[in-house]
Amino acid sequence: MTAPSTWLRLPLRFDVARMQQESDQFTSTDWISHFNTGAYENGWSCLPLRSHGGDPLHIMPLDDAVYADTPHLARCPCLRQAIAGMDCEVGAARLMALDAGAVIREHRDAGTALADGVTRIHIPIHTSPQVLFRIDGEQVHFYAGHAWYMDASCRHAVENRGDAARVHLVLDCVTNDWLESLFASAGFVPKAPPKYGDPSINDGNVREIIARLRASGEPAALAVAERLAALERGAVP
Repeated sequence: MTAPSTWLRLPLRFDVARMQQESDQFTSTDWISHFNTGAYENGWSCLPLRSHGGDPLHIMPLDDAVYADTPHLARCPCLRQAIAGMDCEVGAARLMALDAGAVIREHRDAGTALADGVTRIHIPIHTSPQVLFRIDGEQVHFYAGHAWYMDASCRHAVENRGDAARVHLVLDCVTNDWLESLFASAGFVPKAPPKYGDPSINDGNVREIIARLRASGEPAALAVAERLAALERGAVP
């Protein structure tokens, strides 16, 4: 059986030279240090192109945000064209810079995989072979000129061993038929759905959960307990 895709190169092409010119116009005062300071060593910063309300100082993606272009994007026709070329709704869009010698420590990000409804896509602008992602233990370099997907629910880390900053355009795209078709054309292999319907329930804790549900005595809880028990036995619920 083919393993599910933890990363994927998408069949999209970009004018890297123009993107570099546009990203290079911004000064250090335009960039904002990443808010999760415990997740990285050395410099990791962000420049919002689409953010909540179009605020150029807002870098935190929000589930209920109303996204709009920031003034930065008006200065970047090529980047604006790249975003508009995604035939899906784009929420947050930002330039992400990882300084030379910087490391993003291993972590997981929930809610940004294709199946979650919001798909995070990386478009490298400035990079080098010394910029390496480690995704579930596999080292991968996302080279410039294409778009890339990483299942961020996997364990992942990033290291810039080069002598210049790495800059990616990072887009949070709302999953739709076009995006799913794009992934399929690139050979995407989806994950199997969670055995118990809820990814937080697994073979290690399902019996404890069943016992708690049965102890409640509530009809709805008892029905869920029976469904989980049937799934554990391998029976059709």
